[in-house]
Order: sequence, then structure tokens, then C-alpha cells
Amino acid sequence: MTAGGVRGRRAVRVVFAAKRAWYRLRYRGLTLGRDVEIRGRIRLRRGVRVHIGDRTRLNKLVRFAGSGEVRVGADCLLNATWIGSWTSVTVGDRCLLSNCELLDSDFHNLPPAQRHEPPSRFTRAPIVVEENVWIGAHALVLKGVRIGRDSVVGAATVVREDVPPAVVVAGNPQQTVKKFHD
Repeated sequence: MTAGGVRGRRAVRVVFAAKRAWYRLRYRGLTLGRDVEIRGRIRLRRGVRVHIGDRTRLNKLVRFAGSGEVRVGADCLLNATWIGSWTSVTVGDRCLLSNCELLDSDFHNLPPAQRHEPPSRFTRAPIVVEENVWIGAHALVLKGVRIGRDSVVGAATVVREDVPPAVVVAGNPQQTVKKFHD
């Protein structure tokens, strides 16, 4: 390894450390683990509390909104992702989230007589994304869903029901298109 290469890596680490420090000062509800790499920007809205695990990378603009809590595990990649949490959204370790949306709220009541009233507790439910899940671009994960470990959500899929472990789902409505074998 050349001296220039070592200095270059050290400079990159200093830049990431400075970005982490700046975002910790800017957002009181943000907790960042060790060696988080913020390669783009982060935006927190409406009092959401966000915990990002060690060595997770955030590319482009990653947005968080709501009054709930978001927990992202270690060694994840969030690329242009939007997470809306009014209860909780949990993302396990080693997940890949690519330009997708996770929303744990419908934002409105469904019955016609209640649509103009404030949202009830029935409009919200936690989302759980287990370990090593890949969620493709433009996918939408809706309230109350659990995505099983080692699964893949295809691009532009609307996930409205639980996804079992080790499968690929795609489409609207979601359909299992592949099962991974041991």
C-alpha cells in the first residue's frame, strides 16, 4: 500500500466522521453507530427517532418522517430511501434498501364516515424487515408487514402482506415468484 493510498483512506474517514458529527448536532432524534458512512444527505421530519447501526451506508437523500421510531441494523445500505414511521419500523442487519418507501401508516381512516376525522389507531401498524433482505427500487412496503430474512422484494412491488423467509416477491399485488432452497 502506498503512502498516498493510506492518506486518502484516512481523509475519507475524516470526512465521514465530520458528517456524522454534523448530523448528530443537527438532529437530536438521530443516533448513529460506529463508522456509519453518509455519502449523501439525511433528512428527519416531525420528531421521528432514528437509530442507524454500525457500518451502515446512506447514499443520496435518505428521508425519515413521523412521530415513531426507526431502527436500522448494522452493515445495511439505504439508497434514496423514504421511511415514514408513526409507530415503528425495524430493519435488520445486512439489508439493502434501494430507492423504496416503507410506511407504517395509512394516514387516514378508511370508513367513509370517518375519513375527515383524525387518524385512529387502526391506521397504523409496525413494519419489521428481518436480516439480509433486499428491497428493490420503487417498492412500497405498507403498514403491519413483516418481511422474512433472506427475502427479496422486486422493483415496484407493493408489499401489503407478510413475506416468508428466503423468497422473492414481485408485482402488485405481491406474488411469490421464487423460493430459495437450502
